[in-house]
Amino acid sequence: QVQLVESGGGLVQAGGSLRLSCVVSGSGFSIGFQGWYRQAPGKQRELVASIAGGAGAIYYADFVKGRFTISRDNAENAVYLQMNGLEPEDTAVYYCYVHLRFQAFTDSYWGQGTQVTVSS
Repeated sequence: QVQLVESGGGLVQAGGSLRLSCVVSGSGFSIGFQGWYRQAPGKQRELVASIAGGAGAIYYADFVKGRFTISRDNAENAVYLQMNGLEPEDTAVYYCYVHLRFQAFTDSYWGQGTQVTVSS
């Protein structure tokens, strides 16, 4: 059974930093696309950053470029989001998303979400 466990959210002042982690547990799969999304109250969920499978092409939304860094640890089946220079507008629930390849099929999974609150 596949599980995504997120951690690292919290309350921070503007200008501060947080590091989000997402670990995929289970077996019998390889990990492809990994991404971090966020959803603020009253807004649609949006892609923040992603890292592709294989060579790992990286994408950042314009609103986080230069502030956030996505990385992965293939040995740990983990993906991270280092968030620096946080702004009140970054307040949202952050979700990790992974696309897994099993022997006979592929499937996608969401983490449970972790709250990030940035105070001004």
